[in-house]
Amino acid sequence: MSVSELGAVRHFLDAIKFEHTVFALPFAYVAMVLAADGWPGWRVLLWVTLAMVGARTLAMSVNRLADRLLDARNPRTRSRHLPTGLLRPGPVAAAAVLSGALLLASAAMLNPLCLALSPLAVLFLVGYSYTKRFTWLSHWILGFTDGIAAAGGWIAVRATFDPPVFILWFALTVWIAGFDLLYACQDTAFDRAEGLHSVPARFGIAAALHTAKACHVLTVGAFAALGWVMGLGLLYWAGVLVVAGLLVYEHSLVSPTDLSRLDMAFFNVNGYIALIFFAAVLAGRWA
Repeated sequence: MSVSELGAVRHFLDAIKFEHTVFALPFAYVAMVLAADGWPGWRVLLWVTLAMVGARTLAMSVNRLADRLLDARNPRTRSRHLPTGLLRPGPVAAAAVLSGALLLASAAMLNPLCLALSPLAVLFLVGYSYTKRFTWLSHWILGFTDGIAAAGGWIAVRATFDPPVFILWFALTVWIAGFDLLYACQDTAFDRAEGLHSVPARFGIAAALHTAKACHVLTVGAFAALGWVMGLGLLYWAGVLVVAGLLVYEHSLVSPTDLSRLDMAFFNVNGYIALIFFAAVLAGRWA
């Protein structure tokens, strides 16, 4: 691979924030561990991991393509790779197609239910990027879409839906929606000017921050319900308390008049939450 090709790959991975796969991937693993009541096996782990990589790369590639003209007009995002020409739409679209194929192939290697449901997952992964054009519920649609990670991890093991997976799916929906509400606050003026829909644009930043807090209270409640239903041990509950504390800290970093620490709240804290929750499930199941 030439130096220019390596540079293009680096730009692409940076554009789709590949490292942020950490937000959803641990929850697919959580679902696998709980569904298997222990180690799910290397085969399931491999194909679920590849499916998740394909799903997130598809979603972010489409997101960058769908928003490239908006990004070029938004002062916050005009330096992104597509608006500046560091990446061209064609290769990004090709990456989206290949990532979708990886997702479908991985689902086929797991079981028939995973394969049958994978086109529906693709529909959400592709479609959520367009929802802000017509509804301020887009935050929860994004959360629901990310929650597919948990559903996929569970049915990869059991090939069926069971009550615990819906609890975990709900937890992801409100957790992701909560921090997406925070993230959307920084584009309030732009969204209003462009006619885009979000809670901050429709109801104001203060309302968005209060709604995000409510979402994260529900997140902790869902984690508690999951621990009770699955009979997880004391170390799990300790982990949930840590997650709750991090969520409180996350909200302390922002206010309607000060969003300067939003990146820390959005990226750093939520990455820690995903990893700590995964560790808490492992500890609660096996300790």
